[in-house]
Amino acid sequence: MMNKMTKNFLLMLFLSLFTWINSFAQQPQMADQFRKEGKIYVVIGVILIIFAGLVAFLVYLDRKLTKLEKK
Repeated sequence: MMNKMTKNFLLMLFLSLFTWINSFAQQPQMADQFRKEGKIYVVIGVILIIFAGLVAFLVYLDRKLTKLEKK
């Protein structure tokens, strides 16, 4: 027999999995609203700027680590 804690864990796991799967069935209303108002390009631009900043930081960090490894 499973103890009470294991049963509760499995129940919570099942419910969270069900909720997660159900969220994919719904249409994203926020994206549709941004698309209608033309603000989706602002969102994409901000995401690209953040991504470019992360890439630049990683390149800088890689160069710095390579320089330290050569010493």
